Order: sequence, then structure tokens, then C-alpha cells
Amino acid sequence: QAQLVESGGGLAQPGGSLRLSCAASGFTFSSASMRWYRQAPGKEREMVARITGPSDGTDYADSVKGRFTISRDNAKNTVYLQMNSLKNEDTAVYYCNAGPSVWTRWRVYWGQGTQVTVSA
Repeated sequence: QAQLVESGGGLAQPGGSLRLSCAASGFTFSSASMRWYRQAPGKEREMVARITGPSDGTDYADSVKGRFTISRDNAKNTVYLQMNSLKNEDTAVYYCNAGPSVWTRWRVYWGQGTQVTVSA
């Protein structure tokens, strides 16, 4: 059974940094594209960053470009989201996502989410 487990959320001050981690298991992680989404209260879930596999191409939502960096460690089956220069509006539950693709056997997987709160 495939699984995504996020960690690293918490409270940060505006201008601060946090790093989220997502440990994956049960599918071909090194070849799969991985994404980070977020959902703020009362808003729709939005994609903030994506990293392709295995070429490691990346793209970002305009709202986080230049501040967030997605990366992966295939030896650890883990994808990261480094968040710098945090703003109040980055407050949300952050989710890790994989699929659908041949590498996830055409299934979509979500983590349980990790809360990020940016507040002074």
C-alpha cells in the first residue's frame, strides 16, 4: 500500500523559514512527479510546487516563486519543500501528492497534511 507522510510544519514568523518533508513508499518514487499543494481556510486547494521524475524539472505557483524550493532525495524516497521569506498568506495545510502516472499504477496519493502557520 502506497503512503505519503508529511512532516516539518509548525509556526513561523513572517520572514522566517520552514522545511517540509514528505516520505514516500509503495510506488516507484524516483520516476514519479511529486507535488506540494496547500489549502487555506475557506479557499480551494492549490498546487504550489512540482518536481518531475527523473529529470528533476521544477515549476512553482507565482505566489511562491523565488521564496520556495522543491527538491527530492531518491535514495531516501523523500521530497522536500524549503519555504523562505514566509508571509502570513502562506498559512495553510500543506499536502504532498503523487500520481496519477504509470509510476503510481495510475493511482493518486495524498499525504495527511501538515499545518503551516505564519504569524507574528
